[in-house]
Amino acid sequence: MKTVKTILKLIGGMLVGMVAGLLISSVGIVIFTDSTFSDFFSNFASVGLGEGVLAVLFGIVSLAVSVPLLIMLHEAGHLVCGMLSGYSFVSFRVFNFTIIRREGRLRVKRFAVAGTGGQCLLSPPDKPLSQIPTALYNMGGVLANVLALLVVLPFFGCDLSPYVAEFMVIFVLTDVILILMNGVPMCINGIGNDAWNMRLLRRSMLSKRGMLIQLSSNALIQAGIRPKDMPDEWFAAPEVIDYRNALEVALPLMQASRMLDMEHYHEAYAAFVRLYAHRADMLGIYVNEVACELAYCAMVTGRCDEARQLLDDASLDRYISTGRSFMSSKERLQCARELYLNNDRPTAEAIYHRLAERRGSYLLQGEVSSDLVLMRRMLGF
Repeated sequence: MKTVKTILKLIGGMLVGMVAGLLISSVGIVIFTDSTFSDFFSNFASVGLGEGVLAVLFGIVSLAVSVPLLIMLHEAGHLVCGMLSGYSFVSFRVFNFTIIRREGRLRVKRFAVAGTGGQCLLSPPDKPLSQIPTALYNMGGVLANVLALLVVLPFFGCDLSPYVAEFMVIFVLTDVILILMNGVPMCINGIGNDAWNMRLLRRSMLSKRGMLIQLSSNALIQAGIRPKDMPDEWFAAPEVIDYRNALEVALPLMQASRMLDMEHYHEAYAAFVRLYAHRADMLGIYVNEVACELAYCAMVTGRCDEARQLLDDASLDRYISTGRSFMSSKERLQCARELYLNNDRPTAEAIYHRLAERRGSYLLQGEVSSDLVLMRRMLGF
């Protein structure tokens, strides 16, 4: 049954791609030539079936090439502009393909963040908060996409073959869409784009603090440092925050996670309860993370019924299952579930040993170190 569903999804994706390729091609030809929609579809209807199918398939391929290429250019723009602003390289991701620097060498890992096609993470310069620039780093992606557009547009004045023209039309329109999606302030499903974050950073020093501390702590966690060993001042969460602002919410979330790493379980439980009370306002991925850690804290503090209730959620269970391959905290959660809720110690121990064997494959090494210690505490090793 699973195989049938996979095949149906593949066929459906191909059909959507064919329609998208045809529509994008038609819009581009109308924009960049003297043709009308009527002329385009009349000409399309007059070509042979084989040639028409080939043109549509080439449009799909062009779209499949343009999207990752433009995302890579976008993230490269963040990288270049961030480093020009004094930031240091941490990681570069397109979809789940991630390049990181570890022990002075570049390595390739798998990592994904829901709702994002790519991400370039840098470490901010060692300066007072007010002196750290953020504008160029944040808008570097849009600038790179605009530059790509300016480079390609003059070629439309050349005598191009039909397939080259088709590729360039799809490339340009895809680029324009990315520029609008990142350059016009918008927040979709709680995730703000580059322009939205720029607006938050201009309006609120607390947002700026949230962003920069996230970047700094991420760099250390990736290098193998646990949150408990980071500077105390990073984790001083403000009393009043806007829970709709993902940059601000990161501060109390980091504080609660550090309490957990320090094995202050009751304090961590109380902190996650406070966060979970605002789940209606928070970004979806934050809600899932808070629910996971609240369930874990509930288990280790003897609140197993509450943990069962939290984990009895199909969407959260899918989130946990998906994250186990690249988030060690989900293995820790599953270990606790087997130990405290299912009373299955052998399976819990097997989860621990599997994580210990695979620890080098994870991106966030500080998180893995923390999770292995917490799992040993649970299991009494």
